[in-house]
Amino acid sequence: MGLYTFYRISKPSADKVEPDKVDQTYISLRRRTFWGATIAYSLYYVCRMSLSVVKQPLIDEGVLTAGELGLIGSALLLVYAVGKFMNGFIADYCNVRRFMATGLLISTLVNLLMGVFGLLQGPAGLPSVLIFVSFAVLWGVNGWAQSMGSPPGVISLSRWFPQSKRGTYYSMFSSSPYIGEFLSFIITGFVVGALGWEYGFLVASLAGLVGSLIILLLVSDTPESKGLPPVQTLSGEQVTKQDKMPTKELQKMIVRHPGIWVIALSSAFIYITKYAIAGWGVLFLQKARGFSLEDATQVIAFSAAFGVLGTVLAGWLSDKVFRSDRVKPALLSGVLGLASLGLFLFVGGGFVLNIFYVSLFSLSVGVLYCIVAGLMAVDIVPRKATGAALGVVGISSYVAAGLQDITSGYLIQGFMTEVEGADVYDFGPVSWFWMTAALISFVLPVLNWKKMRK
Repeated sequence: MGLYTFYRISKPSADKVEPDKVDQTYISLRRRTFWGATIAYSLYYVCRMSLSVVKQPLIDEGVLTAGELGLIGSALLLVYAVGKFMNGFIADYCNVRRFMATGLLISTLVNLLMGVFGLLQGPAGLPSVLIFVSFAVLWGVNGWAQSMGSPPGVISLSRWFPQSKRGTYYSMFSSSPYIGEFLSFIITGFVVGALGWEYGFLVASLAGLVGSLIILLLVSDTPESKGLPPVQTLSGEQVTKQDKMPTKELQKMIVRHPGIWVIALSSAFIYITKYAIAGWGVLFLQKARGFSLEDATQVIAFSAAFGVLGTVLAGWLSDKVFRSDRVKPALLSGVLGLASLGLFLFVGGGFVLNIFYVSLFSLSVGVLYCIVAGLMAVDIVPRKATGAALGVVGISSYVAAGLQDITSGYLIQGFMTEVEGADVYDFGPVSWFWMTAALISFVLPVLNWKKMRK
């Protein structure tokens, strides 16, 4: 069996489900597929966020500098950007179960290798430059593997859910990255504090292995592959002209759609601020606020938890409270996100107050991202080109996130001074960089939504 045959979308099963069992089977398989993809994608993020947790120990032990860590982090994000663009288009044609499991298995292996490399670093006396190059290459490979997670996950929603339910379930699926971040900062942070940074990568690899097994056990490719009718027939949806068009033609339409590019640009600025706090928030709290590693990781973990709430609330707010108005919840969440980020970066405070700041920020960003890159995109994208739309939005988002990591790393390092033998950090310049991105992120879609819909 060749790679094309192994990964291509499943053919309809010759064995059909009996008519009186169709509804029961459909609901059961749909539920298993949704939860399998959602849980597994949260574990994808445990394999992605491990480096963010171990930055401070790596700096303190003199293994890597903040600038080098920024370059390593950007390797994942920039490769992820290209990978998400390409894999978004590819996944429209693929067996989502096999495609998604493969990506997580590769990410699992990368984290395992980095953990083993760390354990060998001390006894073998490996030079820092070798650690830097090895981590940058491996983290870049992890970026490609990570880009194989979101497209098949979202495509599975298109294949199994009618359009009337996709907004609600998309918002729930979109909460999985925050669950993964929460698990990573709490569990990985605890392990790193107790055993050392090397074990942070090892525990992440264990989470990835569990997620891969969940995909293989729970996720199904298409209703037709299980002997069921297409989702339009199952849900009573009308088959549209776009449903009958070739996937390739629909993908070309997506690339030419100006509304998708407005969404992509807005998402890019959302990702600058989101990844700024996720990637540098722990270091900021340690160096600017004097927090311990344990307290800093707990604060950022709370932000991830509230991000879950934000993404889950987004669909309900837009559909129920604002009656499918996308602009009002985007504007509200954007203003709250900007204000809470400013409080976190410039006002300061203790442990509880910082939890409040980052939690409100993460909740707001969760709502904003789900509205802009999720529901707004769903409103203007045909079902069969979901992966292509994700690819366009993804490459813009993660190129921006990668450039953010490089820029933030060197802004932090460039404004660091040594006073009486101790490093003193000035986070002012990087803070204004993050604030500007937060402002642009919601102004763009709010001002252009009417044109985007046309």
